[in-house]
Amino acid sequence: MGSGGVRFSGIDQLRALAMLWMTAYHLAFDLNYFGWIAQDFHRDPVWTWQRTAIVSLFLFTAGLSQAVAMAQGVAWPRFWRRWAQVAGAALLVTAGSMLVFPNSFIYFGVLHGIAVMLIVARLSAGWGAWLWPLGAAAVGMSWLAKIAGPAWVAATPALEVFNTPALNWLGLVSRLPITEDYVPLLPWLAAVWWGMAAGQWALRHRPQWLDWRLQGSVGHGLALMGRWSLSYYLLHQPVLMGGLMALGWVLG
Repeated sequence: MGSGGVRFSGIDQLRALAMLWMTAYHLAFDLNYFGWIAQDFHRDPVWTWQRTAIVSLFLFTAGLSQAVAMAQGVAWPRFWRRWAQVAGAALLVTAGSMLVFPNSFIYFGVLHGIAVMLIVARLSAGWGAWLWPLGAAAVGMSWLAKIAGPAWVAATPALEVFNTPALNWLGLVSRLPITEDYVPLLPWLAAVWWGMAAGQWALRHRPQWLDWRLQGSVGHGLALMGRWSLSYYLLHQPVLMGGLMALGWVLG
């Protein structure tokens, strides 16, 4: 967290729970990809709502962490070092997905979104309680673009630019792009803003909530896992897909 500050294991454990849920989701996705099960991950609410919940939880914990970092006085140089790790990992995800999904590679997924949202969160950390309604506005703008966007684009073709890779990272799209992971600024910035607002409130009024955690070896393992979330994120899919490929080869 901050330089010389206290690390809240409760946040790490919450992040680890999101990571475990993500792993289970991606295992099912990979089983579907290899043809071992048949599921519609793009339209079935069982899967689309899970994805929404997992990404929201990840981004919410990112907001919590930023609230703690700001409270502990983390300076810009330290912030930029961590940010560079996230941005570099995002580039690795793009490169890897181009090999596996050349027609739908990831160019603005979770890590790409987090890299942008961390900067926005840092710059807006002083907005206090305004982060709550601003998060709601972010969700509303995204929803409005999806509902009214097609008509607006038909009436003003120049607005089609918001559907192109140059600007669709903003999230003001009238149709979803073809990509394996898409986490644009809107509406997902809402989860980061709400996480930061919740963290700021908790630090002032209920700091013990941020450090509520499971005890024992399970709790320790979750906290450790949450601290290494970036490495885990990069490695879990290659391990899962490699393991399934090896199992398929063994089973013939």
